[in-house]
Amino acid sequence: MKTIPLTIATSDYDHMRDFRDGFVRAEGLDPTWLTMEIHEIFTRFTFNREWEVSELSFAKYIAQATREESDITAIPVWTSRQFRFSSFYYNVNSGIRGPEDFAGKRIAVPEWAQTAAVYTRGWLQHHAGIDLTSIHWVQAGTEQPGRGEKVELSLPEGLELERINDKSISEMLASGEIDGALVARAPKVFESGHPDVKRVFPNYREMEERYYDGTGIFPIMHVIALRKDMLEDNPWIARNLYNAFLEAKQRAIGRFTEISVSRYCLPWAVDHAEQMMKKFSGDFFPYGIEANRKTLEAFCRYTFEQGIAHRHVAPEALFAEGADVDVQI
Repeated sequence: MKTIPLTIATSDYDHMRDFRDGFVRAEGLDPTWLTMEIHEIFTRFTFNREWEVSELSFAKYIAQATREESDITAIPVWTSRQFRFSSFYYNVNSGIRGPEDFAGKRIAVPEWAQTAAVYTRGWLQHHAGIDLTSIHWVQAGTEQPGRGEKVELSLPEGLELERINDKSISEMLASGEIDGALVARAPKVFESGHPDVKRVFPNYREMEERYYDGTGIFPIMHVIALRKDMLEDNPWIARNLYNAFLEAKQRAIGRFTEISVSRYCLPWAVDHAEQMMKKFSGDFFPYGIEANRKTLEAFCRYTFEQGIAHRHVAPEALFAEGADVDVQI
């Protein structure tokens, strides 16, 4: 049988390993898999579309997918998802003691269209009651100066975003030049134990569990994006890719929950997996639209309100036709 060649680029994930290594096959497809650092993948796909299938930041994806003549779509498969209450940092001399103190302060983000920052700003606005225009926003690289936006923005009226190209968030947070930061990765000044840099929510795990229990939102960080030109003559590719990613994920979950042998060098991994199965109603990493509707609707709303998405769309508009998850394999 003739197969269609295509290239897939992602970082290294266990829940995709069996597809990447050929233990799971996508019917009719012959993939070449590139495993690289995620920011290189994002940049090369965003600017050059160098391969057909790509891991992509959800925020950068929705910015491109909601353009008037978008050339990409996605399937409802997530490479990465993570709660983000650990991402709030502050300088102890700033006067910040909680999220209610962010108003009037200088708060930094690595990129306005960073997915982690979308969720944290969305929480500040909709759950903590903070007007985002009341914050003086700063954009800079977390550790290296000069990081810029990769997609166009249409910032809300009255919102101030200052770009700083010669200093990093880490050094400004330590010096007190900024009052706080929303960053996906812990700043090095925090990891090294700088006495003036703390987490706003040291009990972030407890907060994240309460947040999920109260909202049903499990933040999606990265999606699998597809070039539309690949689907013009072969729209079935989207569904067959979805099937293969789903089978690979199910096999990975099976490894986590296998009682007879521990396949991970982590004590009580099986017990933890069983607890998470109960917490997340039988699937702690669900794919598809319906199982993730609350998360997807919140993200669509947040990105539109924050000037990243060009249109406020329903979740279905973000994914290729025929990639729906309701058909079980």
